[in-house]
Amino acid sequence: MISSLINYQSIQSQKTNSYIYIQKEDRKKSEWKVIWEDDFNKSELDTTKWSYIPANNADWGNYMSDNPQCYALSEGKLFLKGIVNPDTLKDPRPFLTGGIYSKGKFAFRYGKIEIRAKLENAQGAWPAMWMLSEQNKYGKYPRNGEIDIMEHLNFDKIIYQTTHSYYTLELKQKKNPVYFATTKLDAEQYNTFGLEWYPDKLVFTLNGKATFTYPRITGVDPSQWPYDQPFYVMIDQQLGGSWVGEVEPEDLPVQMIIDWVRVYQ
Repeated sequence: MISSLINYQSIQSQKTNSYIYIQKEDRKKSEWKVIWEDDFNKSELDTTKWSYIPANNADWGNYMSDNPQCYALSEGKLFLKGIVNPDTLKDPRPFLTGGIYSKGKFAFRYGKIEIRAKLENAQGAWPAMWMLSEQNKYGKYPRNGEIDIMEHLNFDKIIYQTTHSYYTLELKQKKNPVYFATTKLDAEQYNTFGLEWYPDKLVFTLNGKATFTYPRITGVDPSQWPYDQPFYVMIDQQLGGSWVGEVEPEDLPVQMIIDWVRVYQ
């Protein structure tokens, strides 16, 4: 491992953040080593690593909640659930969903992340594993980019692996290079969803095999590559939205079962 936990001030900020891992751009080829992980072996969520994702106005965040019924830890696994809201007098939303992120507690630039999990199916279910920038180097979203390691819709037998940025969303540059791909998935089994992140490319993986590469290219608007800064990790069992469609209450509860998360450099 060439890089280690370092003072982020030496990279770009006046602020010292001891939780940000920076891998040098000239890293020589060597074995990956784990720098951060969670096996979910505790009886409660490790809040030194994770926070509950709060509700927000984004299409995916309408039902995010810290309600204990949206979470469970058992036998070394984390259960993130989408449920029918049991108390709409206390909270008027019809559904509640569980999700965690490492914002403010762990972020990294370059390396490899793998998440072993099992996905359940439901109409309106939208489990996702993704990453956003820890600090706004280039401005407001989508200037800093978004890396979607895995998204799954409804009863699909495929996953989506995607990048979003000002380049793809505002400049509509979705073919130079292609910004997403789909890969077949056996949702009845545990799968390992991953990303290898280099200074010049994002390599998405499924069960250790490369599925899609998004390269950094030259001669285009510089917003094509905002992926030169630390990102934090998000894992959530979303419900509903314009992409996934309406939620079928009879299909709930639905859950994503997380076995472990590992980040390497």
